[in-house]
Amino acid sequence: MANNVIAFKDYNVVQGIWGSPWAGFDHFERFFANPVAWDLIRNTLMLSLYGFLAGFPVPIILALALNEVRARFFKRTVQMVTYAPHFISTVIVVSMLILIFSPRIGFMADVLGFFGMNANLLADPDAFRSVYVWSDVWQTAGYSAIIYMAALAGIDPSLYEAARLDGASRLRKIWHVDLPGIAPTVVVVMVLSVGNIMAVGFEKAFLLQNPLNLSTSEIIATYTYKIGLLNADFSLATAVGLFNSVINLILLLVVNQVAKRVTGNGLW
Repeated sequence: MANNVIAFKDYNVVQGIWGSPWAGFDHFERFFANPVAWDLIRNTLMLSLYGFLAGFPVPIILALALNEVRARFFKRTVQMVTYAPHFISTVIVVSMLILIFSPRIGFMADVLGFFGMNANLLADPDAFRSVYVWSDVWQTAGYSAIIYMAALAGIDPSLYEAARLDGASRLRKIWHVDLPGIAPTVVVVMVLSVGNIMAVGFEKAFLLQNPLNLSTSEIIATYTYKIGLLNADFSLATAVGLFNSVINLILLLVVNQVAKRVTGNGLW
């Protein structure tokens, strides 16, 4: 953490971190003066919000649905099928996407072309976010659902019995028993998710990136990598990364306070 001081210095490898001259907020000013900066922030926010809105409710719905399944074999099969993609590395997932959507060998290209749509989604800037987000949902939904299934397992069985005696349907049980029972877990996960809303995964965005979709796939994480490691501008890269982390911290604090006021639950 102390080495973040590089963001406020003109870092020189020979002089070292503490021996390099101070630059103040020059590197932050350089970043915000760059017209690319606001495109990076917009791309990062839009990809994060899209991922949050699409991915946050899916594990909850999956957990609630599996909790209602009584056939143990079917339930375990669905759990295994939805949980298994979590163990596939990001590189393999991206390779699968490239093979699926390849205009030459991918079967989805033929399907999309048949309906008159763009056959090469990976080269379409407008389709990049959807490919990124929904592949991420497919990969993480089953694993994330385990948290909510554990919370559902901790609900007092007498509540279900009381609901059954009152003549509540399955939907009513979900609404009046299941959802209130997992509400504290949902709030904690939501606060953590919003606190990381600017921390979009670097690996998948970088691997899916190409010159044709760069207008939407270039995010803060990939920009920091290119500036810091490829261009060796360590001070600017650290300044951008520090700005990103501060935004995440502010979002975490704000959302946690709002969640505590609204639901009474929070991280602290």
